[in-house]
Order: sequence, then C-alpha cells, then structure tokens
Amino acid sequence: MGLEEVRRDWTRLGEAEPLWAVCVDPAKRDGGWDDDEFLASGRNEVDAALNRLDDLGILPPRRAHALDFGCGAGRLSNALAAHFDTVTGVDISAPMLAEARRLDRSEGRVEYWINAEPNLAALDDDTFDLVYCDLVLQHLPPFLAAAYTREFTRVVRPGGALVIGAPAREAPTFKGMVFRYAPWPLIRVAQRVLLRYPAPMRMHTLPPERLASLLHPGARIVASDAYSSGDHWEHLRHFATVDTLVEEER
Repeated sequence: MGLEEVRRDWTRLGEAEPLWAVCVDPAKRDGGWDDDEFLASGRNEVDAALNRLDDLGILPPRRAHALDFGCGAGRLSNALAAHFDTVTGVDISAPMLAEARRLDRSEGRVEYWINAEPNLAALDDDTFDLVYCDLVLQHLPPFLAAAYTREFTRVVRPGGALVIGAPAREAPTFKGMVFRYAPWPLIRVAQRVLLRYPAPMRMHTLPPERLASLLHPGARIVASDAYSSGDHWEHLRHFATVDTLVEEER
C-alpha cells in the first residue's frame, strides 16, 4: 500500500460520505451528520486539547499559525481558527477539501492545501506554533506515518507544541483481534461488502515508544492520555513540546 492507494480511498470517501468518514458513527451514515453538530464536535475536542496543553504548562505562548494535518472536512481546522491567527489544513483528498471549504466558518483564517507528497517539503522549517494531527496517521502505511511525524517537528517552532492522536494498540476484544490478526485483503473486502464502506479504511497502530523515537531531538512527549476508543482500539492522545532542535537536524 502506498500514498496513491490512500489518495484513491479517501477521494472515494470524500465524494460519498465526507463527514461520516471523518467521524465514523453508525448512527450518522448516509448524511446523518448535521453541519453545526459536526463542527461543534471539533470545537469540543480542540478546546479540551488546548486546555490540556495549558494544564501541562506547554501551551504555546504565541498563537500565530497552526497546522491541521489530515484536516479532512475541516472539523478541527475551524476550531483551531478560534485560537490561532491562521490555520493551514492539509489533506490528500480533493473532495474532502471541497467539503472543508463549504463548511469554512473561519472568515478567511484557514488555508486549505492538498498534498500528495510523502513529506511536507512545501512547508518551511519553524513555521507553526502548533501541529495538530488526530486519528490520521493510522490510515497511512507505517513508513509514511513515520515520515510525516518526523516532518511535524521540523515545521513546528521551538516553544511550539504537538497534539497527536492515534491508536496505540488493538483492544483485547473480538473486533480488536480481527484487526490484529486478519489479513488486510480480507478486512478490505469485509469493510466494502459487509459494512458497506464507500472505500476501505486501513488501520495501523502507533505505540507510544515508536512515536517518541520519531520525534526530533528537542521534542518530548509530556503526557499521553487515553480517550474514546470504541471496541476496536486503545487510543492515546499525545501532548508534546518542542524546546530546542539540534542544528544539524534542521
């Protein structure tokens, strides 16, 4: 699986069920998400995450620019725009970005940008005060998730912060064990035929120790909090700060 397959799958999802694909809820299939309800869920998440950064003493003192990586339909980008002067929302799916622009309530503070490269080379070093990435990296092949994570600590400013949410491991349940042991082609068929997904959603875990090893020197995880996981996964939301970066890493 490469980036092109990810692009194809999330293009289909963006065309068919953009809001549901971002917030998967069986009760919200077939257009069940109300726009305002969808955006309110993003505000609740971002407000709680920023409060947590503040409690940990690592809330960025400067609030000029935030990056929402894997922004999808702009649920979190809109919420971040209430706290930052400008927000860059990055996604691989053109239909998702079209939906994000439709839902944009930021009065021009969010710029949506499509990126189909295996890196963030178009973004300069030390650009963002906050990098936010929630429930995105698990949909990427592990080598690509690793590459993007390394990029996060390149583009964030010293003194900035990162919020990264991802499944740390499969839950010890029947569904969790299916994802752990069943071959991907079988899961792909089950998602399309039995669950009627417009396109499959591949899933990978990102253990905390693996995430920590991907961060550049000077970046450190301060807390990893468990949050809503359903019956498939055990999710962690990681809160990290970037103190100083080794010069040769820049």
